[in-house]
Amino acid sequence: MDTPPVPVSAEALLASIDALAAELHAGGRAAAGLDSRFDRDLGFDSLTRVELLARVEQRFGVRLPDDTLNIAETPRQLFEALQRCGAASPAAPPAPPPVAVSTPTDVQPPAAARTLNEVLQWHTQRQPDRIHVLFQHDDEHEEPLSYRTLAQTAAHIGTVLRARGVRPGECVALMLPSGLDFFRCFLGILEAGAVPVPLYPPSRPALLEDHLRRQAGILRNCEAALLIAFDAVRPLARLLRGLTPTLRDVLTPEELQQAPAPAGMVPAPPAPGDLALIQYTSGSTGEPKGVALTHANLLANIRAWGEAVQLKADDVCVSWLPLYHDMGLIGAWLGALYHGLPLVMMSPLDFLARPERWLWTLHRHRGTVTAAPNFAFDLCVRRLAGQELAGLDLSCWRLAANGAEPVNPDTLERFAAAFAPYGFRREALTPVYGLAECTVGLGVPPPGRGPRIDRIRRTPFAEAGRAEPAGPQDADTLRFVACGPPLSGHEVRVVDARERPLEERRVGLLHFRGPSATDGYYRNPAASAALFHDGWLDSGDYAYLADGEIFICGRAKELIIRGGRNLYPYELEQAAGELPGVRKGCVAAFGIGDPGASDGERLIVVAETRETDPTARAALTLHIAELASELMELPPDEVVLAPPHTIPKTSSGKVRRAELRTRYLAGTLAQAQRAPWLQVLRLAAAALPGRLRAAGAAVADRLRGWWGWAMLGLHLPPALAALALLPRLGQRWAVCRLLARSCLRLSGYHLRVAGLQHLPPGPCVLLANHASYLDGMILAAALPRPVRFVAKGELTGHRLLTAFLTRLGARFVERLDARRSVADAQALADSAREAPPLMFFAEGTFERAPGLRLFRLGAFQSAALAGVPVVPVALAGTRALMPDGDWRPHAARLAVTVCPPLTPQGSSWHDLLALRDAARAAIAEHCGEAMAGG
Repeated sequence: MDTPPVPVSAEALLASIDALAAELHAGGRAAAGLDSRFDRDLGFDSLTRVELLARVEQRFGVRLPDDTLNIAETPRQLFEALQRCGAASPAAPPAPPPVAVSTPTDVQPPAAARTLNEVLQWHTQRQPDRIHVLFQHDDEHEEPLSYRTLAQTAAHIGTVLRARGVRPGECVALMLPSGLDFFRCFLGILEAGAVPVPLYPPSRPALLEDHLRRQAGILRNCEAALLIAFDAVRPLARLLRGLTPTLRDVLTPEELQQAPAPAGMVPAPPAPGDLALIQYTSGSTGEPKGVALTHANLLANIRAWGEAVQLKADDVCVSWLPLYHDMGLIGAWLGALYHGLPLVMMSPLDFLARPERWLWTLHRHRGTVTAAPNFAFDLCVRRLAGQELAGLDLSCWRLAANGAEPVNPDTLERFAAAFAPYGFRREALTPVYGLAECTVGLGVPPPGRGPRIDRIRRTPFAEAGRAEPAGPQDADTLRFVACGPPLSGHEVRVVDARERPLEERRVGLLHFRGPSATDGYYRNPAASAALFHDGWLDSGDYAYLADGEIFICGRAKELIIRGGRNLYPYELEQAAGELPGVRKGCVAAFGIGDPGASDGERLIVVAETRETDPTARAALTLHIAELASELMELPPDEVVLAPPHTIPKTSSGKVRRAELRTRYLAGTLAQAQRAPWLQVLRLAAAALPGRLRAAGAAVADRLRGWWGWAMLGLHLPPALAALALLPRLGQRWAVCRLLARSCLRLSGYHLRVAGLQHLPPGPCVLLANHASYLDGMILAAALPRPVRFVAKGELTGHRLLTAFLTRLGARFVERLDARRSVADAQALADSAREAPPLMFFAEGTFERAPGLRLFRLGAFQSAALAGVPVVPVALAGTRALMPDGDWRPHAARLAVTVCPPLTPQGSSWHDLLALRDAARAAIAEHCGEAMAGG
């Protein structure tokens, strides 16, 4: 029988908190106060706070706001949230869905698409107004995103990023919470030709410094040019600029969407082999490594996964998984994007606060497919089993993928039993296996089969690595969950330490290969070399095969070898986490090499506790040691009772064992955590040298700009005088060349000139790329004899500039009047037969964003009609010298390369195109910029 709600009071709230703390920590401890901090003083981690909020709502008969889990750091803040709830009332049932996401469709997945960009185009052309993502802000507010809107916004963001100087192949980091902005920005980065790098945003203030330092390491490794972050963390994210030399700016999605998009910036479409994502590993066994994944890798995995689980466009995917994690990003979102099925998204924090929302969302939207780590299924059982969920219907749920962390057989059985009354079928539970190095998925059982649990004998497994099936009479057993056969087109094998393949039911290292496999870790050749073994990739996991299916035993780096036995820590950690006084999920066991020991490694167990009483701590240590002896048949060498938050974890909750081992050996496990303000101060101090270097560089750049203008002002009067007074063009050119070289030299620029021997002695057409206001000056300084610039007719409106160019022999052409343009083409052809040669800027204009744009055909037509060769001239560094929209000279490495002449083969359309492509390729080889569209 339910207990009736009680009136809200501070005393009743503190009593509920003390009751939960008593369950969490065995023995005596101080009672909670209104200003006690949940994490520091009470040792409540995020899951404990979830449990507290559930109990508070039940006791007081209220429904707290969804953001209470994030905002309330003390009982006082929680009490204030309770007071704002008003009169006690039972939680309202879930509202009906305001938007229907499942609509009949006959659109098939884009089997011929080679890139994610083409996938989006495919669905935008065929079902532009169909809802692709429905983001759930709360039970009553859901925001839809159609394919058309997503494509338009992504194209706009891509154009703005290019205008901000993002080059094809550069990395742009994303530190955004789950939401529609993530989808827009991710695809916008791809539209810009850049590479998205998802980062997880900071979660707890207590771990702020560690979090941002790890993100700075990732940003340095990928050499990110920009970071896209949300407003709340933008001030902190700016600290990363001092720790990341390549990071030019931190922007928000709002800035990108509201910025005007310059016209004419259409990037070249990516190739299947181009990078589409750098997915950084969790770092549970070491420093995060950037898994480089191409468009081909992603699409191969998505297609194979969809085939294995029989995805169809009338499926509905429901997900709360973080988008910075491969299971949420690729498995849920990009999989839904490719197969054209709607995705209903909710925030991970909303799931933690109210696990029932996940289930009700499946019910309301008739969700058929979803995935989550094992802890999520366990949390639903602990929080919801036994509660009345009247009306909940889970009969639509056909695939419940369980992966991303070890799958617990008990969790599977408990979940199936708890939710069978609501139509959930055990056959929907699907344990899966994957890893970032294989994009995301590698093994999956047939859909609808249900879990297969393998009971094996413990002793042969630990002593000889044999997974012998256990009989009914065997009491000392281990259980492992089948993760299915490898995906279509992929292969796996199990090998011993000498990389010899093992037969079925022998434990060894799991290797794999296939089209989803990465080519290596980004800018980490040493780690990449260790990953590959004669064409196979090392998963880093111990496993065995049985009936063609994969059974994962544990991480290779987490294996403990002691007394001739191979021990895996997970069973002990799980069991110790259930002991009273130990923080659940906060136990880690690992081995330490001991050269003097004859029986292998020392076994260390670290358990977090808030216990302070010496007698209770001694009893807790004894209980953990007895548990280890019972499960592993060997006592631990040391049990360490540590304060809360001692054990470092990854963004997905995995123990970072390598760092924990390092801290243990250094004797720093018990170091107290610094206050958030002190962490920010330390981080700012660490970033200060980088910020000072950046500020010094900015000051130096500004001084250089002023000095450059001063030198230009010094040399301009004599140049104008020479142009006005000297009678011959050769004389005027010689003086201007001398002054241009002097101006560059005195301004601190070194101009490298190569290939002058390629200039023909007779008539020719010179062709240069165009990147800066100062290109004409650079060419004047580089070329030893006069040329006649071909300038656009619009410049004739500037009298001084027109007079300047005319005295240098410039020819003006009309681009906007078609009849004049034809006449100008013939006149230029006639002029091309005479000396000095004509000089064309083949792109016609220039932009701030880098990239060699398409060449106009006028120069090639003039050369073909005149029968003279085309000489490509490549300018390098001038865009950095003075880019579009910036009138201050900057530091740059300047070079002019004269390429070998190209002879026109005719004047037909195809001849001109062939000549254009050859000239563009020659300039691209020396200008330092990639080809771009438009």
